[in-house]
This record gives sequence, C-alpha cells and structure tokens, in this order.
Amino acid sequence: MIEHILNKAFFSKTDILRLLNTTKDEAVLLYQKAAKVKEEHVGNKVYFRGLIEMSNICSKDCFYCGIRKSNKQFERYTLENEAILEAARFAYSENYASLVIQSGELQSAHFTDNISNLLKTIKLESNHELGITISLGEQEKSVYQKWFNAGAHRYLLRIESSNKELYYKLHPKDKEHDFENRISCIRTLKEIGFQTGTGIMIGLPFQKLEHLAEDLLFMKDMDIDMCGMGPYVEHADTPLFQYKDQLLSQRERFVLSLKMIAILRLMMPKINIAAATALQAIDPLGREKALKVGANIMMPNITPGVYRNDYSLYQNKPCVDEEASDCKNCLEARINLTGNTIGYGQWGDSKHFLEKQKTLLDY
Repeated sequence: MIEHILNKAFFSKTDILRLLNTTKDEAVLLYQKAAKVKEEHVGNKVYFRGLIEMSNICSKDCFYCGIRKSNKQFERYTLENEAILEAARFAYSENYASLVIQSGELQSAHFTDNISNLLKTIKLESNHELGITISLGEQEKSVYQKWFNAGAHRYLLRIESSNKELYYKLHPKDKEHDFENRISCIRTLKEIGFQTGTGIMIGLPFQKLEHLAEDLLFMKDMDIDMCGMGPYVEHADTPLFQYKDQLLSQRERFVLSLKMIAILRLMMPKINIAAATALQAIDPLGREKALKVGANIMMPNITPGVYRNDYSLYQNKPCVDEEASDCKNCLEARINLTGNTIGYGQWGDSKHFLEKQKTLLDY
C-alpha cells in the first residue's frame, strides 16, 4: 500500500516512481490526499487567467510544436494591439482579475517595446487591477526586467523536459534551442522578482517514468511558484509525429498527467497549478478532473475566435469555435460541478511566492 509514502513530508525519486505506478485503486488514495492538501493550503477557489494568444509566429523549431518555424501548413497571425486591449477589457469587465499573454518566441527591440507598451496600457486602463502573466519565451535579462517594470508580475517558461538528453530529442541541438540557457532564463526570472512558472509535457516519445520523477524533483529544486503541465498531444505537421505508434495511449497520458498534478500538489502544497487545456483535448472533462486532484488555475481563452484554430500547438485543441463569453459561461458551469468556486476579482497569486516574499521582508 502507498499510505506510508503519502504521509511523508518529502518524496524521494523512488517514492515518486511508486506513486506514478499506482494501480487504479491506489490512485484514488493519491487523488484524495492531493485534494485534501489543496483544500488545506490554497483552498477550493479556482482563479481565472484570461488567455490571449497574441501571435503564432515563432523563431523556434521545436520538434513537437504545431507553430514551429518550419511548419508551412497554416496561416500565421499577430493580433493588432487594439484586439489585445479589447480582450483585456473583456477580462476586466468580467472580473477575471488576471490575464495571460502568450506568443510564439520572438526576440527583437520592436517586440520588446510593443509588449512593454501593451503592459503599461493594460495596467492603466484597468486602474492597475488586472494581474498579468506573460509567456513569451527566452529573452535577455534586460528584456525581462523591462517587462517586469512595465507591469507583468508572473512569467511562465516551460522546460518541457528537465532531462538534457530527452530535451534534445524534442529540440534541435543549436544555439536557438540551448538547454542550459532555458534553465538560466528561469533562474533570471526568479532573480528579477517574477512569480515564476515552468512545466513539462507528459507522455512524450522517448520519455520514461524516471524522467517524469526527475521533472518533479527539478521543479521542487528550482522552487517554482506555479506550474503548467499536461499530456503530450501529437500534431501531424511535426517531426515527432513519426513516433505516434510508440506512444502511450492518450488515455494513459491523461491519467499520468492527473498523477503528476496530484504528486506535485503534495510536494509543493502552496504553488499554483494550472488545469491545462490539453487535458480537455483528450477528455471532455479533463480540466475539471485536474481541479479535483490538485490544480487551482484555469485559463479561459479570450483570443478572438477567428484566430484560435491557428494557435495550433497540438491537434484537437478544444474551444476553437467559441467566443470569449461562451468560454466563460461554459467554464463557470463546469467548475461549480467540481465543488470549487471561482475567485472572481482576485489575482490568486501563488501563496508559495507570497510567503517567500514575506520571509524576506521579515528578515
């Protein structure tokens, strides 16, 4: 039985592997423990982050991603600033309290300045009431600092795999896809003062359970404040698609993702954990199931509907034919069914981060 592991204060790699290998009945105990820890440490509120997918133009050529630079099979777009601001106004008017601005990875003075101006305008128009997370890839420290100063206070930079060998099976091995630089950027974000998040894909080709256990220990060691992770969903227009017959079934990847969320909640009780949209690409109730085993963040898509299908990181992306108001109404009903409530009007910042800040101030 696994009760003795679930009652530990710290998990070893061996402990994590045992939890990842739980039977169906044992997994119920894991999920129940994670739900209890979530309620005790972060409560049963779900915080919205209105998601704006501002551009699918990317300088990277990651082997798993549908918007990789080399994919010519879809239309590229960049939202006009007014469309981004209109989406932000919608989030503000609907009392979401927070945004996520996400894009393909780009580096240029124009991109940097445009993001800075958008951040300042969103802050001004919302009376500084909208919290802002950005997920805009690897940048120089000066760029991160500029965006922090302009009003962004959370940053998500997914590692995708903390195992260097596996990382280079997912990315070209060149200066544009440098493993050490990715980790260095995460550390830099923390130094600047961002609430810093990372995450991985679960069920990748070549990925072993040992890799996933190491990923969880990596996140613990990096002392992250938030996490976004979910199942790998293959995309036909990517190099990794050739390995589709070697993958775990999508159902197995889904269950493994729930276990990863639950274990991370036990390891890091006070961080924010997102219920990834990719879960819903496999299971119609995927995000709700994640909320019941430890997740506490939901990201309703508020990108103008006409562009959603072109931000195609993976196939079978849900909600591409909805408008922002449809997405909100749907999620509200779904979340109520899970026994959680929505933290309208609240930033829902990472309690893990806030407690670290308080300790520094007290010191």
